[in-house]
Amino acid sequence: MQLMANPDIQGKEYQQGTLAGYETKEYLLEKWGRQCAYCGVKDVPFQVEHIQPRAKGGSNSITNLTLSCEKCNTKKGTTDIKDFLKKDPSRLEKILKQAKRPLADAASVNTTRFALLFVLKATGLPVETGSGGLTKFNRSQQKVEKTHWIDAACVGQSTPTLNIKGVKPLLITANGHGSRQSCRTDKFGFPSRYVPRFKFVKDFQTGDIIKAVVIKGKKIGAYIGRVAVRSSGSFNISTASGLIQGISHKYCKSIHKKDGYEYGK
Repeated sequence: MQLMANPDIQGKEYQQGTLAGYETKEYLLEKWGRQCAYCGVKDVPFQVEHIQPRAKGGSNSITNLTLSCEKCNTKKGTTDIKDFLKKDPSRLEKILKQAKRPLADAASVNTTRFALLFVLKATGLPVETGSGGLTKFNRSQQKVEKTHWIDAACVGQSTPTLNIKGVKPLLITANGHGSRQSCRTDKFGFPSRYVPRFKFVKDFQTGDIIKAVVIKGKKIGAYIGRVAVRSSGSFNISTASGLIQGISHKYCKSIHKKDGYEYGK
């Protein structure tokens, strides 16, 4: 869009569009813990502040930038930070140390990200990248709340206009397939229960989602939930209303086989 508006654009001018300063502020929010570096106040509008004032030779380098509330920014003005915080040497030391924190972690993640991007593009799939700043920008433009699933829908330049009214996202949690322990131990470290070698009982295994319709006995009713199998064939079912114990496998029907994930809304 910037190139269309100005065919002669070049170099760092590409960074001066709609997102200018947006990525920088997102980075600073993470680096400085979303609080004012000088007074520690949170949950207020922050301003990007030069640690060493430009008037005193400070640069625009990311290592010379921090976050400040309006009150502290106004009070500090063009005062040298060492003079401004001379009565609070511990905070001064903390700020100067934090400012010099290297970007090695970010560089490592970026390297990995682009290596993954090249592999994905080689498949011929339509792939694009985005950043945390761009995601927040897209979300803010559409005035939607911050959640993991909405953030996922706001990644990248091609984010469409979102119509999320009435949408109930499917929540998926990776639980794995259990451990490889041969036995469980008590609080003293002694074996308390051995884990059965064969995990399937009557074609069911612990973690399957089942429906049990009990037609006789004390537990007549229909139950849906995650099953814990026993070699005796008498199962326990974790339902939304609680644990139901001692349900015979004869009443059980599999709805979803255990696959290492938990599903919900």
